[in-house]
Amino acid sequence: MFSQLFRYAGLVGVLLLLTAFFGLSSEHFFTSLTLSTVANEIPALSVVAVGMTWVLILGGIDLSVGSVLALSGALLGVSLSQWGWNPLQSFVVCLVAGLSCGMLNGMIVVKWSIPSFIVTLGMLEAARGGAYLVTSSQTKYLGDSIECVTRPVFESQLTIAFFLSFGIVILGQVLLSWTAFGRRARALGSNEEAARLSGIHSGRIKVMVFTLSGLLASLGGIFQCSRLSSADPNAGIGLELSAIAAVVIGGTSLMGGRGSVISSYLGVLIIAVLQAGLAQVGVSEPTKRVITGAVIVMAVILDAYRNKGSGWKLSLRFMSRWST
Repeated sequence: MFSQLFRYAGLVGVLLLLTAFFGLSSEHFFTSLTLSTVANEIPALSVVAVGMTWVLILGGIDLSVGSVLALSGALLGVSLSQWGWNPLQSFVVCLVAGLSCGMLNGMIVVKWSIPSFIVTLGMLEAARGGAYLVTSSQTKYLGDSIECVTRPVFESQLTIAFFLSFGIVILGQVLLSWTAFGRRARALGSNEEAARLSGIHSGRIKVMVFTLSGLLASLGGIFQCSRLSSADPNAGIGLELSAIAAVVIGGTSLMGGRGSVISSYLGVLIIAVLQAGLAQVGVSEPTKRVITGAVIVMAVILDAYRNKGSGWKLSLRFMSRWST
């Protein structure tokens, strides 16, 4: 309990230091417009990071979330712009698409004991190809048909999508910390064989977690399409790496069994503030990527020290987790 609160405090401290640094470095950073823009750009990554947290705690990996987001968004765009469906129907088909992709990932992992790395890598390609096929490789412009998702709330500059994503973060943490489902997922990630011997149905838990990840990726597709007023088949490229980075920065173990959804959300905020701040002080895009990559590597090294293992031992154990 206290160690988790200490980790939260450390992440909040890093976030405040970054905000203060960029606020002093750029006169335009520490303004309500900049901060609200950053907040309104993170809902898609936030919900994807929730699902990724659960997958990593389980001891797996999901590389397909960016492509699933694109496929779900493509179906949303086509159903609105070409099929003449109303927003509610389009939202349903979008969410069902993501749920189905996630469930298929989990079922293949469990049924044939294939490493989740390989299965989700295949889904990454298949879902991306599906997004191109559905849209004929063209961006579908939606106008204001789903602007309700990005409408400001209570005359503030924060959107409905921001508050929905924050609510999902809280719900994800509650499920992880206070339910049998969350405890069983942690147990599987810590020691799958011991969990199985104690009566935990590992296959069912894995399918449910991967299904959750796919469902949240499709929700991220709704947020993204609404923010951009379009459905782009190229959306979400590299999103899986950003989600993994946020989750690792938040302290979720790459070896499974330990993690926090709230910490992952703080990791999302750290990445968002870092990238926005670097852009405002005039850092080039390649340099931004180098700095972000260095931050990720530092987070992995800290994870290795937390687990009292050397770098090569961490890599071996990490790969062994992917193969289960």
